[in-house]
Amino acid sequence: MNRRLVSWCGVLLCAGGLSAAEKLLLDGWQFSRDLRNWEAVSVPHDWAIGGPFSETNDLQITTIRQDGEVRDKRHTGRTGGLPWPGKGWYRRELRIPAGIEYAELVFDGAMSEAVVSADGVEVGHWMNGYNSFIVPIPPATKKIEVALDNPPASSRWYPGSGLIRPVRLRTGGKMGIATWGNCIRTESLSDDEAKISVVTQLREADATCQVSWTLIDPSGAVAAKTTASVAAGTAKGTLTVAAPRRWSPEAPNLYRLETRLCRDAKELDLCVDRIGLRTAGFTREGFFLNGKKRPFRGVCLHHDLGSIGAAFNKSAFRRQIRLLKELGVDAIRTSHNMPAPDQMDICDEEGVMVMAESFDMWMTHETKNDYARHFPTWWRRDLDNLLRCHRNHPSIVMWSIGNEIHEKDTQAVREVAREMTAICHRMDPSRPVVFVTDRPDAYTESGAIQETDVPALTYRLHRYEFMHAHSPIGLVLGGETASTFSSRGCYHFPDEVIVNAEHPNGQATSYDLEHGSWSNLPDDDWAMQDDHPWAIGEFVWTGFDYLGEPTPYKEYWPARSSYFGIFDLAGIPKDRYWLYRTRWRPDSPTLHVLPHWTWPGREGQVTPVYVYTSYPEAELFVNGVSQGRKRHDRSSRLDRYRLRWRNVVYAPGELRVVAYDGNGQKMGEKVVKTAGEPFALRVMAERPTLKPSAARDGEVVDMPELGYFRVQVVDAAGNVCPHADNRINVAVLGAATFKGICNGDATSLESLVEPTMKAFHGELVVTVSAERKCGICKVVVTSPGLREAYVTIPVRAE
Repeated sequence: MNRRLVSWCGVLLCAGGLSAAEKLLLDGWQFSRDLRNWEAVSVPHDWAIGGPFSETNDLQITTIRQDGEVRDKRHTGRTGGLPWPGKGWYRRELRIPAGIEYAELVFDGAMSEAVVSADGVEVGHWMNGYNSFIVPIPPATKKIEVALDNPPASSRWYPGSGLIRPVRLRTGGKMGIATWGNCIRTESLSDDEAKISVVTQLREADATCQVSWTLIDPSGAVAAKTTASVAAGTAKGTLTVAAPRRWSPEAPNLYRLETRLCRDAKELDLCVDRIGLRTAGFTREGFFLNGKKRPFRGVCLHHDLGSIGAAFNKSAFRRQIRLLKELGVDAIRTSHNMPAPDQMDICDEEGVMVMAESFDMWMTHETKNDYARHFPTWWRRDLDNLLRCHRNHPSIVMWSIGNEIHEKDTQAVREVAREMTAICHRMDPSRPVVFVTDRPDAYTESGAIQETDVPALTYRLHRYEFMHAHSPIGLVLGGETASTFSSRGCYHFPDEVIVNAEHPNGQATSYDLEHGSWSNLPDDDWAMQDDHPWAIGEFVWTGFDYLGEPTPYKEYWPARSSYFGIFDLAGIPKDRYWLYRTRWRPDSPTLHVLPHWTWPGREGQVTPVYVYTSYPEAELFVNGVSQGRKRHDRSSRLDRYRLRWRNVVYAPGELRVVAYDGNGQKMGEKVVKTAGEPFALRVMAERPTLKPSAARDGEVVDMPELGYFRVQVVDAAGNVCPHADNRINVAVLGAATFKGICNGDATSLESLVEPTMKAFHGELVVTVSAERKCGICKVVVTSPGLREAYVTIPVRAE
């Protein structure tokens, strides 16, 4: 039996029997910045992440008016300080077998302004660097080339540069199923039965063809089948499923829909989609998933992945999603761009709802050379691709047609919003459309917000009541909330709420008390949601720190990445993680103490202690002496969701907090000890195994799996040394290679791709990439004067 590759949601699988179509992940490219010097690279690829950092890389002198600025500022690190602007070229040879009648390239994202050539002839182009697009090529093509151009001042954060998302080659016969050709909807859903409608668009077919659909349930059994004839290039069918298993964040059940195009009993093409059976939507009572009301516990995510930059990797994104799920997150917003298909596959698998966003600007520029140059002629094509590519993902529960759109002509905004919403409803009637805005008054007066389904505000809690009164369905969604600044392990004294605080060391306090002039603290969002049932949840800015936008340090170099994250750039949780966890994980008690208790030179000085806990009451002890009990106080802005002992005097030794339930019963305790001098390193693998990179016939089957290793500087007793900045050197041996390194310091100019870096507050994270062989991955970390450490994990196929 021949074994051929068939497409399954963009992942190549080996399936028995013949398939008329193949989809191949294209790796093994050559890359150049000058068309003279070429290097071999693996795609996805971000040409800028290797640096070096420089304050002159995309230096923007501008006024950011939405942040309250009234004059031009020298924004040194606004886009990350990395060398992403400029042109780059990729080339690759193809080996398309004889007899192939159709071929196309599917780009999941090319940053940016891509021009694609086949054997020296231009065959397609696409302006938007985030969007997926398709380029048909002659089946006889021997060589493809991609030219990219990233003008300076074309972004307001780090966009990355290059073929940052996968490229696939799809080949087949003359007749076939169109890429993104299936439109699959759950029409009705009950405990007893689900009805699914399918409309399949054919690339080419005649009236003698038939399309059949087979639905496979999560256990692998056939759940439903049907067949239809082809008419006018499409086929339509309905599948009835008994005892359906719903998709939800708590139980992300996925079915597999196999769509076959046949003629005279011969299979011409096969398309496989994974789908989830669920209902989702808004009523005047709130948001309902599968008939159950739930608020959004969401975060906004930028597209970069820390030390690997914008080059997409499935295991890196899956790591982010799993860390967020452990926190209690049930939704993400793809701010402020169109997601990668693999991202949505992972959200389907892991059980995370998605607000899929489209544009960060429309006609008016946010930066001099941004997408507004292309918006009038490209937005319809971009929106069309977004919807066709992603509308079958159960994780996506709403479309966002724009983020904080700033236009003087508010009536023009209304007209565009009306047309965008109509397109979304026509192509996907099953999902609502939101417009995420920071101008509720102007766009309500013009009617722009009323053209969409649900208003979503960025910050502006003082306008929630207004928006509630003018909302089409009486609801208000926190489309972007908090914008609280913090640096992991850094604390500034005294503990006070400060707007746009800047400190000499370029860091923000982890007391979680600093925020932007346009924003607020997490406590304020929660009070709004708890006191007003029509406030239906939030998307926090942001889940992770990201490269660029180092607010509030806009003119401070070397600040080059953000401070907004609940996790830092390395993926290490900040104290704020535990604050959100108290609210988002009611199923798992939280008890966290801050700050650390190692403060040489602060003896005898007031050093406030905070406790983030889901328990209603706690008692604090310093070296065995009680500092009193505290309870959450609904009447206090900062004590409603936190417990604070603000007059504690520092003395080396031990902090101990004891938590109590509502009946005064002891439920748990937490101890924090003063650390001694750095003595050793400790390294821990985040996962117990890695899978080898797979290849077949010399071609990569899937992108390499990454592994993450957390490194800590500890004292002789094993306590993390919170002030340690020792240089740590990394060696990766065996069946893996070094990939990246990050310490979470927004002001570090050390390379993210060299195996050495200073610890930041005693920690950093190392990233490795599995090779194409099984074996052992060994990570060894050393530092002068400290005891070295290592860890080994197996690299094996499952």
